[in-house]
Amino acid sequence: MTVFRISPAVADAFPDTLIAVVTATGLNGRRPWPRTAAAVEILEQDLAAGAWTPADENDPRIEAWHTAYRSFGTNPRRVRPSVDALGRRLVKKGTLPRINPAVDSYNTVSVRHGLPAGAFDLDHVTGDVEIRYAEGTETFTPLGEPDTVENPKTGEIVYTDTTDVLTRHWNHRDAHRTRVTENSTHVAFVIETPNATRDGHLLTTAADELQDLLAEHSTRSTVHYLSPAHPQVAL
Repeated sequence: MTVFRISPAVADAFPDTLIAVVTATGLNGRRPWPRTAAAVEILEQDLAAGAWTPADENDPRIEAWHTAYRSFGTNPRRVRPSVDALGRRLVKKGTLPRINPAVDSYNTVSVRHGLPAGAFDLDHVTGDVEIRYAEGTETFTPLGEPDTVENPKTGEIVYTDTTDVLTRHWNHRDAHRTRVTENSTHVAFVIETPNATRDGHLLTTAADELQDLLAEHSTRSTVHYLSPAHPQVAL
């Protein structure tokens, strides 16, 4: 069992935070996921037709994350929230990256709803996961750079387990150790907003859509919600 929690300091600083934790057990990422592939294609077609565009930094959903990043000392135009960076890449290239079915699923849901999303392979997580302010002594190995070791800045918000940091700048970049691959079978996906009063309905819709994409490719999936009022969930 893995516990996800928001630290009291982060809960106090961001009292309107809401995080959906969507878990999938028995995940099978080694076969095609036709519904995910179709969802990605529809998104790209809508963009090409001018029927839809990703949220940019002038959108309140992205602005809220830029404000959050600045509050803990990160320049969001240099180090962008994941959904901001993904949307900009989509506009530039006209396509989303194809990684594997599970990652493609949360990327599509993320950019469609303008909310950051990420995932952790729970078989590679050690102990509990906490969202907290970094002390500056922690280590982080970025996704795709297994030989690189970084130290988050003191006061930066990070996800951590008992080994090291799982994401930097709250949701900018995931760690290499807990990355989701086609072989991952037990995964926790997170979708986040710092403004649940305004965007909570979007987050619950996004979580339901992601769970729906996962359902036929896993033996079990669940959705839990983290907030300052309910700062801990056991998966």
